[in-house]
Parts: sequence; structure tokens; C-alpha cells
Amino acid sequence: MASVLDRPATEATAGRALPANLEAEAAFLGAVLFDNTLLEELAVPLRPEHFFEPLHARIFERIQVQLDKQMLVSPVTLKPYFEADPAMAELGGTAYLAQLTADPQGMLAPRALAQQIYDLALLRELARVGRELIDNALDTSEEVEPLKQVERAEAALFEVAEGALSGTEADSFRGATNRALAMIETAINSGGHVSGKTTGFASINEKCGGLHDSDLIIVAGRPGMGKSSLATNIAFNCADRLLRDRRDGIVKTVGAGVALFSLEMSSDQLATRILAEQAGIPSELLRMGKIGKDDFKELSYASQRLADLPLYIDDTPALTIGALRSRARRLKRRFDIGLIVIDYLQLLQGSGRASDNRVNEISEISRGLKTLAKELQVPVIALSQLSRAVESREDKRPMLSDLRESGSIEQDADMVWFIYREDYYVASREPKVPRGDDDMKTHEAHAAWTAEMERVYGLAELIIAKQRHGATGKVRLRFEPKITRFSDLAEGEYQSNDYE
Repeated sequence: MASVLDRPATEATAGRALPANLEAEAAFLGAVLFDNTLLEELAVPLRPEHFFEPLHARIFERIQVQLDKQMLVSPVTLKPYFEADPAMAELGGTAYLAQLTADPQGMLAPRALAQQIYDLALLRELARVGRELIDNALDTSEEVEPLKQVERAEAALFEVAEGALSGTEADSFRGATNRALAMIETAINSGGHVSGKTTGFASINEKCGGLHDSDLIIVAGRPGMGKSSLATNIAFNCADRLLRDRRDGIVKTVGAGVALFSLEMSSDQLATRILAEQAGIPSELLRMGKIGKDDFKELSYASQRLADLPLYIDDTPALTIGALRSRARRLKRRFDIGLIVIDYLQLLQGSGRASDNRVNEISEISRGLKTLAKELQVPVIALSQLSRAVESREDKRPMLSDLRESGSIEQDADMVWFIYREDYYVASREPKVPRGDDDMKTHEAHAAWTAEMERVYGLAELIIAKQRHGATGKVRLRFEPKITRFSDLAEGEYQSNDYE
């Protein structure tokens, strides 16, 4: 049977064939036809134009179209689309599709094959740019402007370096303004507060306008402040809003499907937290089974109501930033997620290139998260630790300089939120009153502490230390530690200066 590999390369430059590997293309296509899920795990954004052989490009394009329709792709299902293809006919017809899957080489290293196909396409693009540079430099038929040619050459090489083949093109102003108007319309329809995805907290939405696509939001705080609780609350609120709007037939929703990457807690622990919060039962009682029949009924009701919640938890430990991005792309493709939450940033690993320097590794991770937000056009919330410098100050409220291990976190983030709970620190200052101690000063000190504790108990501050699209400030929330739930304060519980 004839093979596409028998065809000579028709393109060449300076008498030399352009870099390509038709065997790799055929082997990769065969692997994908054998196992469709391989495309969800690629580290490179492979597209039809990356294939040197036009027939391979058309086959890959049809594979993508079919997968986007949630259809199984195989030589049998592709056959109707290529029966009239002239290039396929030259190779003996659609039997070539089955011939692709007969080669087992592609299954051995499909990711490496995809990387090579992508790299060779980039080299061909570089060769094309180089050929144009030579042609333009040798052409003196028009006015010679060497400096302008140098500028055009620099721009062309920059496009290649930035990955012009990744599919990112300049956007027209019309397209940008249409999306901006759609965002403003969403804010108007939501009551004037939410132009992105909802956090589920009216006070935070009012301050930030919700969570916006392509934004990286860093939520930081010292241990015990409730970082994971707040992130889980926001993830649940956003997913629950989508669930309720779907049931009500609302199309334009400020809710979204959520991917929660938990590198610290298991999925069942997170589910326990959410169920406890929704049922109003302390999670520690759930873990120990110390609940009555009424509480169990409430728990069962919450479980049934949330059975279809579009919240997807990945609790794989020690993920690299590359693996996280691959998994996020897969979830975006399968479930159209609109929000990603990562708990927490310092538990991610870099590519290994910067493992000898933790600061460089954290910088690579934060840049990777920002790139992910832009690539998938979703907001990304990443939790972060703070340095111990906070504990050495009299005022324990965090500052941007407290972000642990890297200033690049602040640089890459569109918003930085700090969680601060004064009652956590007040509780640690409780004066000891020995039994039988009748000393008036001791009792007065404890009474003063009790009064201070009553004043601050259950209150939390969300300090918005950076907001690229708006003002910084502070939002007060209520926190119920037993059920790990944050909530808006009741009207009148906060002062006007909370929003300064």
C-alpha cells in the first residue's frame, strides 16, 4: 500500500528540505485514533497547521472537530469525511486511516511525538521568517530602508519566540469592546456589583466586581486564619450559583463550574467540610460520628441537593505546574470550568529547571498560574503562605512584603487578598488565673481580655492589598470556625471605613 511517507518534501529552502518528521506525524495520529484521551494530556497546544503533511493536518483537524462534539474518533468514524479526499485516494483510500493505527510506535511516547511535531513546526516558521529576511535584504528594486527592515526582522523573530503558532493573534478593537460591553451588561443585570464570576459574598463582590477571567488572585494568610475555608466557600458559592441558575433556566449566570486542586487535603475531607457548612454541623462531629438522627437527615438532604454540584476536586499531591496546567485544560475541555482554585501555591513544584533555587521555582509557578488564567480565560485563585515576619510585629495585619519566598507572586497577581482574624491573636493572649487566686489585678486583666474577645470573636478582615483594576481596601466578614464558614456581616455590623 502506498504511504504518505513515500512523498518527497515539496517545500525547501536554499536547496535543503524543511525540517519535518512524517513518521512522527503518522505515529502520533495513530496513537490518538487508538486512544482519544491522549489529546487531553499534551504539554503543547498542537493544532492542524503544525503538521507538515497537509493530509495529516486535515485528519487532525477532523479529529478535533469530532472530539469537540463529544464523539468517539476512530478510523471507522472518520471514514465518511475522507472518502472523496484526493490525497487519501492516492494512498489507496480510507484504508490509510486503519494503517495509521496499525503502527504501535505512537503509543510508546505520544507526548514526545507531539512535542517534536510542535518543535519542527516552530523551526519551519523560523526558516520561513529567515527566508523572507534574506529576500527582503537582497531586494533593491524599491527604496532601501535597512533600519526599517531590521525593525521588521526583530518583530518577526519576536513573534516566533513568543510562540506565534500557539494561536494567539492580535485582537480587533471591535472584538475587545464587544466583550467589555458584555461584561458591563453582566454587572448591570446582577444588580450593579458582579461583572465576573461571583464569590458568593456581597461585600467582596461590591469591592471587586467578582472574579474576572484571566485574573490571578492570591489569597494569603498565616496558618489558622482560614485561607482554605474561604477558598472552599468561594468555590462552593460559585458552583452552587451555576447549579441553581441551571435549574431555574437562567442562561447568563455569574456562577461557574469550579476545579479545586487540593494539594493539602483529600477530596473526602473537603466534601466533609462543605457538607458540614451546608448542614450547619461542626465537621469534627461528623468525623467522629457524634450526630443525632435529625442532624443526619439534614446532612442527607444537603448531600442530595449538592449531588450535581459542578465542583471538581483533584487531590493529587505534589503536582508540578506543568501537570496542573494539563489537568486544568482537560477539565476545561470536559466540563467547561470557569474558575480554578489551588490550595496552595507553595505545595506545587516547578519544572525542575529551577529546583536549586526555591525563589526561582516559586517565580516559575506564579508565572505559570498567570499564564494558565490567560490561556483558559478563567480566574485562578491560588492560596499562599506568609512569612513569619508577621508574628514579630505588634500589628499582625499582613503586608505585601510578607508574601513568602518571592516578590514575583505580587508582580504576577492581579489581586492580592490577605485574611486576618484578630480573635486568633487575642485568644493566644488569654491571661492565666490560677485556682484560688484572689488578686484583683489578675481578675481585672482576665475580665478585660474577655471583653476584648467578645468584641472581636467571629470577625474577619479581608484586606485587598492589590487590585489591578480597582481600589484597595478592607472588607469585614463573619467567620464561624466550628463549621468553617465565612459570611457577609449583617447590615449595620460594619462601619463605613471598612471600605476605605
